[in-house]
Amino acid sequence: MLDDSTALVTGGAGLVGSHLAARLLDRGASVRVADDLSKGDRDRVPDGADFVEADLTDPTDVAEAVTDDLDIVFHFAAYTDTNYDDDRELFEANTAMTYNVLERMHEVGVDRLAFTSSSTVYGEAPRPTPEDHGPLEPISIYGSSKLADEALISTHAHSYGVRSWVFRFANIVGPHQRGNVIPDFIQKLDADPSELEILGDGRQEKSYMHVSECVDAIQYVVDNADEDLNVFNLGTRTTTSVTDIADIVADEMGVDPDYAYTGGDRGWTGDVPKMRLSIERLADLGWEPAIESDEAVRRSASELIDEIVE
Repeated sequence: MLDDSTALVTGGAGLVGSHLAARLLDRGASVRVADDLSKGDRDRVPDGADFVEADLTDPTDVAEAVTDDLDIVFHFAAYTDTNYDDDRELFEANTAMTYNVLERMHEVGVDRLAFTSSSTVYGEAPRPTPEDHGPLEPISIYGSSKLADEALISTHAHSYGVRSWVFRFANIVGPHQRGNVIPDFIQKLDADPSELEILGDGRQEKSYMHVSECVDAIQYVVDNADEDLNVFNLGTRTTTSVTDIADIVADEMGVDPDYAYTGGDRGWTGDVPKMRLSIERLADLGWEPAIESDEAVRRSASELIDEIVE
């Protein structure tokens, strides 16, 4: 389905978007990347992809990026808590981007959309959490914005014929990532290898998936799931604690720091301290990850140390 297609990847200068854009090019697709470069890096956009610098909260920029020659839009652009201190700005920016993309797709007749949602839509749910868990009760503004985005996509899938694939991510890790626990620990230990500050009590435990497997799963689902609205968790069957991440990063850097915990059972307001997604729906479709959570963390730590540490 994706071979020889014409695809737009919003947020294509970011972690998942840049890796997906490269993989689509390898499959013979024509790829356009749209990104405002507020988080992403222009250097991450793969050679061979057209690039449009676009603020997707601006309908004029969206009109330049979303054109009638597209076969599919991968809408990966989003802001996180690290982009905005103001909750209203974060919520309104994310939902405006999704609304603008969907509105423009409807105007020009593009009828396939893949969207990166988040495990945060579930809130503090029983584990492993299946896609049909409900009610969905996010505890962060970011999670609330993702749930609102999903509602907009559902409307367009069922009322306007936009076949949609919604991916609820675990923690996706890999090269080029910043603003996540692994690069944060690397940067802290590079500055002071004797001590590492850890937000929370270190017992927060989540599933980590390497970006290479994330983009493999996305392509597989888009190629093989054909409902009007297809919702899939993407993650691993295993989890890694924050203290274990610290141990892995320290080991990869060859240092032995003392840990200074900030206390509390979560790292920040809105943080879900324990998360593991059910991936049975993904497995039933025929795809499972080969890299477990600890190994995804270790592989990412090694890749990121090469990038960050001079």
